[in-house]
Amino acid sequence: MAYDEPDTAPSGSGDGRPPSAGTAPAQLRPRGSNHVGMRQYNERVLLQAIRLHGELPKAELARLTHLSNQTVSLIVNALLDEGLLVKREPLRGRIGQPSVPIALAPDGAFSVGVKVGRRSMDVILIDFVGQVRQRWSLDYRYPEPGVLIAEIARRLADLQALLTPAQLERVQGIGIALPFSLGGWQTLLDMPPEVAARWPATDLRAEVAALTELPVTLIKDTAAACVAELVAGRGRSMPAFLYLFIDTFVGGGLVLDSHLYPGASGNAGAVASMPLQVAGGPGQIPPQMLSAASLLGLQKLYEAAGLDPEAAMDDRALEPPWATHTRGWLRTAAQALAFGISSAACLLDIGDVVVDGVFHRDLLSRLISHVEEALDQHSWEGVTRPAIRAGTIGSDARALGGALLPLYAAFAPDPEVFLKAAPIGRGD
Repeated sequence: MAYDEPDTAPSGSGDGRPPSAGTAPAQLRPRGSNHVGMRQYNERVLLQAIRLHGELPKAELARLTHLSNQTVSLIVNALLDEGLLVKREPLRGRIGQPSVPIALAPDGAFSVGVKVGRRSMDVILIDFVGQVRQRWSLDYRYPEPGVLIAEIARRLADLQALLTPAQLERVQGIGIALPFSLGGWQTLLDMPPEVAARWPATDLRAEVAALTELPVTLIKDTAAACVAELVAGRGRSMPAFLYLFIDTFVGGGLVLDSHLYPGASGNAGAVASMPLQVAGGPGQIPPQMLSAASLLGLQKLYEAAGLDPEAAMDDRALEPPWATHTRGWLRTAAQALAFGISSAACLLDIGDVVVDGVFHRDLLSRLISHVEEALDQHSWEGVTRPAIRAGTIGSDARALGGALLPLYAAFAPDPEVFLKAAPIGRGD
């Protein structure tokens, strides 16, 4: 977008971040300024207000953002001209002139999200309202860097045919969601050593950036899933929560003050590596949470019984003959998750925990019930027990979170809501 005014940082915080409305996080209740040099920031405030609250008439936008009616009218008209907003049908039947709701234009902008997993890769195209327009998936036994880079190149080429020239001009960038230590745990994942050895030397962000002129951003995969929940799910109403995502490995993310907290190396919420007991002595390394609460464990139970391991991803997991093995995994996984949740509650005083995963929603519901039962066995003296809530995004969470990175960088009043993480330079 082009502007006449300088891009001036909003006053009030002293650190370049937008001011909050009361005590609420800035990105949840964006508040604008009527200062003449604040047009770009105010445009982003209006766009964010509509994204969070849905289509709104100008008068309601002025009330929510604390901008004058004249300022809102000028900005809305400019965004309509730029194709970022659209007018809906007037609301009639009220006293006075009918109000006209203003909504985000689905074709106003696009973004690409890439989820690189330990067993599969997804590439999605989302529009300005966050809807998935196109999805490509690739399954594999283990992630081989050359194969994945070639697949991403094919999908970027597909975009050229899928979108019109005008739509291509509105693609904001590519966000890649990638696990830490993708070449690690090779024995557990049956990954050839020569393939695992390629990942420490692979800079996936740079490899993808060489394929396109679009900006490319990299983020930890479960942090990306946490991003999706933060800005498109339950996280919009929770200022702080621990996020747990169950896939081949269990992973997580941490939100504090309505911002993704990255940690010193961008790996906060790495619950997969959390020990489940104290060390027993020299050479007796305690098991990690990934050994008990990952979907890989359930799939290995199925395989040992001669059953299709892919049933872990669908409703067969709760049906005979898979259900017997699922029940055992649920008890073990819930106990491990409860251990991690209890530790997080003691350390961080987290009020909410969001649990999501790639499996069927019925299995997610069962897992949460088992976690609640496991938490009943913990002592909560001196600490507040957090509420356990089901995630709302599901299997698309990591790819969607990746795709949201470029959109927020371009259009959010607080683009650092989840971009404060130190860049992940390599896939190791």
